[in-house]
Amino acid sequence: MLTSIFFLVSVGIVLGFNDNNNSNYSSVFGIDVTKKINLSPEEAQMIFLNLERINSQIDLTAQNLKDNDTEGAFYHSYIPHSVTYPTIKQALDKVDPSASIKLEGLLTDLPIFVNSKSKNESPSSDVFSSVNLESNLNQIQKTTKNLTGTLLINRVNGTNPSDILPILSNNDLLTLQTSLLLLDDSLQSYLKSNLSNVKSAEHSINPLNLVDYQNSMGLLDSSERLLFSIISLDSNTLSESQLYYDEIENAIRDKQDSQIISNLINSVKSNYDAISPTDVTPYYTNENAVYFKNIHELLSKVIESISIGNYSQADKYAIEAYLDNYEYLEAPIEKINSTLKNALEINLRENLIDKIDARQPLSEISLFVNKTIIPELLIVESLLQGHYSTIIQQPDIQSANQLDNRTSFTSSIANLDSLREGFGVYTGERKVMGDVADSQKQLVRNNVDEIRLGLNKILALYKEQKYDESISEARAVYLNSYENIEIPLRPINPDFTLDVEIKFAELRNLLQQKESYEIIEKKIIEIRNGLDESERLVSGTGIIAPTIAFSSSISIIFREGLESALIIGAMLTYLEASRNEKFKKHIYLGIILAIGATAIIWIIADHMIQITGASRELIEGVAGVSAVAVLFWVSFWVLNKIETKKWIEFVKSKVWQATTTGSVMVFVLLSFFTIFREGFETVLFYQSMFSYAKYMESYVIAGLLIGLAIVIFVAFIIKKLGKRLPLRVLFGMTMGIGAYMSVAFIGNAVRSFQEADYIHTTPLIGIIPRLDINIASMTGIHPTLETFVAQLILLGIYAVGSTYVLILLPRKKKKIELSRKSMAERYSTKSD
Repeated sequence: MLTSIFFLVSVGIVLGFNDNNNSNYSSVFGIDVTKKINLSPEEAQMIFLNLERINSQIDLTAQNLKDNDTEGAFYHSYIPHSVTYPTIKQALDKVDPSASIKLEGLLTDLPIFVNSKSKNESPSSDVFSSVNLESNLNQIQKTTKNLTGTLLINRVNGTNPSDILPILSNNDLLTLQTSLLLLDDSLQSYLKSNLSNVKSAEHSINPLNLVDYQNSMGLLDSSERLLFSIISLDSNTLSESQLYYDEIENAIRDKQDSQIISNLINSVKSNYDAISPTDVTPYYTNENAVYFKNIHELLSKVIESISIGNYSQADKYAIEAYLDNYEYLEAPIEKINSTLKNALEINLRENLIDKIDARQPLSEISLFVNKTIIPELLIVESLLQGHYSTIIQQPDIQSANQLDNRTSFTSSIANLDSLREGFGVYTGERKVMGDVADSQKQLVRNNVDEIRLGLNKILALYKEQKYDESISEARAVYLNSYENIEIPLRPINPDFTLDVEIKFAELRNLLQQKESYEIIEKKIIEIRNGLDESERLVSGTGIIAPTIAFSSSISIIFREGLESALIIGAMLTYLEASRNEKFKKHIYLGIILAIGATAIIWIIADHMIQITGASRELIEGVAGVSAVAVLFWVSFWVLNKIETKKWIEFVKSKVWQATTTGSVMVFVLLSFFTIFREGFETVLFYQSMFSYAKYMESYVIAGLLIGLAIVIFVAFIIKKLGKRLPLRVLFGMTMGIGAYMSVAFIGNAVRSFQEADYIHTTPLIGIIPRLDINIASMTGIHPTLETFVAQLILLGIYAVGSTYVLILLPRKKKKIELSRKSMAERYSTKSD
């Protein structure tokens, strides 16, 4: 092209000028040479390289338009504005702010003009579009030429001899390095085209592969043009390089093996080893290239499947494009542009699959793929390739081929290492726990329920050795349900969200590898725990659940502390009445020892409950059942009253015996076991409560402290008022609280056994209310048949027991008393 030749001449003129020629250059191109630009070598390299990349795309856009390939022209015109220019925008402002703004506007308009031309709405509009296009292309190339000229001529020390090779100026060195980097670009594009050893005609090649193939040729031309613009290079070296360039061009045209092209490029670069740019590790790795290639291929297969009416297969390809490829690109894309990452994720995961499931026509799905998803893919692909590094590492062809074989779309083994790269990279909005709309909270609960049902189905299928079906169910459960949970969850705790995502990927891998049922079960238990935590983080604690936790905590410590206060009070009162106050200190010593022993029991129990995996679930279940048993035993007022009376009578007899013998150990042991017995029960109850009251621990602790204060106050009242305190009412209240806590504990205990797969789970969602997870944990109400039956049986026992203790037994006693009174009166009458 004349524009390219003119640009080549202009660059040669620039590179040939020294400081004495600046006035000539200014008169020719209108550049103010008095304003020096202070740029680092890296900034200069980045600007020069990306301006050349833009020029290459503009040349290819013009060529595609000339060939009436508007689709290819659109792709080439889209890349400069959306991908290349943003990487140098800030640096370009240092060169020429006004020209930078102008270039941005021109690049923004270009794809719009190309897209307008592709519609061909009318002959007049087509002519208008062509005129605008030609003008736009010319202005872009003129602007980039001026920016390049300004960079080279006004760059500080640009025309001075380079330190590496004095025969070259710093601008010569910059041009040479850019030329070599464009060679690497060319090879990368050839690899992405996937046309190595392919002999198909261009019209039968996938359009996206053809775009990459054309990029490879265009970047090669740019590299060659820059190299031969350096008049200071040795002519023999240039002649040798010319031969290699010709061979590279022929190899690309013939679509030869990529290793051959790589070797030829290395031969060119070997002539300039001393001044080649330093390699750095880019974010765009060969592994990423494979994932992008897989996505492109799978999207093509989506369109092909829909074209023959096979929507079911198209759905599988779409799922594979997202789940087995794009997910591994999310972490590096997040580091660069989280908004674009989220947009592309939604388009691949939801919008495309929804269109397929809705059986939309081929034209609509094809338009969505080609005009929405593919341009976004091109953007993120190029951003990964060039945003963080202006120097592209020479690709390792052999390792790339090995990776291609390992992670091609025919394999669905999850790449866990790629997923783990996402830890700590989230850059989006951050929220606190529970800062989610009520509608989203309900959506999360619904999805958690769907996942639980799906996990149960996976275990059943795997047990029946239906391996393929279990894998399909695992993919569907994650994609259709947990991905919906991730949306509100990620801003609250992104690393936890990723951790659960990895657990799902691990499950799919284990299913693929046909691991033992026990290993699959263990992983599913981990996921269940993650689901509970996910729901807690999204739902927040609310008001009702903390209130229940607080009141339950007060009730437990009050009931346990009240009995201890009664017994210790009786001991102290007896000593005071018998004038043996000297033994009080031994009672206090026993109390202190009991508190210490209780603390030790607490630490041991806490350590046991924090054991991870199924063991933790089992221990929580056992602790819950144990708490139910103890609460059941002490809940009924009459039984409690009888037990307390017997204990007080036993204590009084021992105190009397100790005071007569002077044995101080009796006082120590009596007070110790009185407190320790209640302390042991308290540890059991509170450990069970803490295991279910997650994120509400502060309310439980507050209830404990306030409850203790109430117990101390009541003990003081007992000491002052004695029998006038309504103990019957107090013990009746504790019976009701004990019954409630028992029912809550048994529901949670059964659910813990279900989580560990010790008890079968029969869902009753829609029959039993599905409560918020925090309220469910504090009430024990879960929508399963087993928890419902367990609570119903316990409630029945309490109803029968309460009826007997509070109604039938008093009536029986009254009847007996009346009978005795009647007999006594009859006997008295006979005696008279």
